[in-house]
Amino acid sequence: MPPVPLKLVLRPGEKLIVNGAVIGIGDHPVSLFFYNKVNFLRGREILKEENCDTIEKRLYFIIQLIYIFPEDAATNMEHFGTILEEARIQHPDKAALFDEVRSLVQEGNNYRALKLCRKLFDIKETADAPAAPRPPVEVVRRRRRIPAPAAEE
Repeated sequence: MPPVPLKLVLRPGEKLIVNGAVIGIGDHPVSLFFYNKVNFLRGREILKEENCDTIEKRLYFIIQLIYIFPEDAATNMEHFGTILEEARIQHPDKAALFDEVRSLVQEGNNYRALKLCRKLFDIKETADAPAAPRPPVEVVRRRRRIPAPAAEE
């Protein structure tokens, strides 16, 4: 049985990074099939350096660099170690999670490490966000009209 390719369906205007190359999608949805191993991130998974305002995002960003640019992995692994230790100091209660992230990166399973890291700052942003104001309760009373019986002829 031939190997099953990885299929990605992308929306119009979406961007994708494949092995370090940025690919833009045109005006129509596109299906891409990958028949061999590729390192890819969809546009919504890509974190820009200017948006790295927390240690969790810095950790995600350095793993992203290791994943997308394997030719620079040795240098980025040094930065990863430093940022990971800084994250451990700031969040000692997340030691098990950071151990798992380190293991995944050392195994080369960077995509899973990114997904795990993403949960860290998604949860933090949700917790820090002010509660959405609730709309006022509006009570509407409607009278049901009972239709008059039809007049018999």
